[in-house]
Amino acid sequence: MPEQETVLYHVEHGIATIRLNRPQAHNALNHEVLQRLLSFLNQAREDAAVKAIVLTGTGDAAFSAGADIRFLNQAAPLEVRSFAQLAVAVTHAIETLGKVVVAALNGFALGGGLEIAEACMLRVAVRHARLGHPEVRIAAVAGFGGTTRLPRLIGKGRAAEMLLTGRLVSADEALQIGLVNRVVAPEDLNAEVQRLVRDILAQSPIAVRLTWEAMHRGLNLSMEESALLGADYFGLVASTSDFREGTRAFLEKSSPSFRGS
Repeated sequence: MPEQETVLYHVEHGIATIRLNRPQAHNALNHEVLQRLLSFLNQAREDAAVKAIVLTGTGDAAFSAGADIRFLNQAAPLEVRSFAQLAVAVTHAIETLGKVVVAALNGFALGGGLEIAEACMLRVAVRHARLGHPEVRIAAVAGFGGTTRLPRLIGKGRAAEMLLTGRLVSADEALQIGLVNRVVAPEDLNAEVQRLVRDILAQSPIAVRLTWEAMHRGLNLSMEESALLGADYFGLVASTSDFREGTRAFLEKSSPSFRGS
C-alpha cells in the first residue's frame, strides 16, 4: 500500500469503513478523494458480504473541511462544475446504495464534507465537532447537494440561516435541530456507531431498505403520493419470508430470525 492513500477501505464483520485520509489538509475533498470514495462505495454496493458502511475521517480534528479551496481558487468555471457533479454523484451513490450508511463525524464537518454526511442515513458526532456551510463566506454556493438536503433535514428556516450566514453550529446544537442523531465523547465514537449500525442490522434488511427508499423517494412527492408509496412498500414487504417471521415472532412473543428474503 502506498504511504499515503487519500481514502482507506476496510471490511470487518460485514461493516465497511471508508475513511477520508488527508489529515494534513483536514481531509479536504479533491478529485482523487471523490473518485476513490465513489469507487469504494460501488465496491461496497457489489459486495454481498458488506451489510453496512461507516464514513469517517482520519484524526480527531476533522471529518472533512470540505472542498479543496486552493483548487477552487485556480480552477476554471467548467472545472468547478465538473468537480461539483462528481461530488453529487458521490452523495447520490450514498443515498441509493441500498445498504445502511452512517457518518461518524470525528471532528468538524464543513461545506462539502457536511454535504457527504447529509446524504447518509444517520450521523453521529463527537462533542467537539462543529458543523456548517461556510460557502457563502468565500462567495460560493453549497453545490454538492447541501441546498437540497439540509432544508429536508432541519427545515427551511434553520437551513436558510446556516446557508446564508455561513454560521457554524456545535455538535449539541446540531443534535437539537436534527442535523445529527447522537453526540458522544471522542473515545466513544466508534463503539456508539457500531452499536447503532448493529441495531439496524438486527432488523429485516428488506424492511430497512424499503423504509429508507420510501422516505427518500417520498420527500419528492406530494403528501398523498408519498403515503401511497409507503402503502405499496408495505404490501411489497408482506410478500417476504421476513414479514411472516416477524409477525409470527411478535404473536408468539419470541425473537425473530430474519434472513433477508
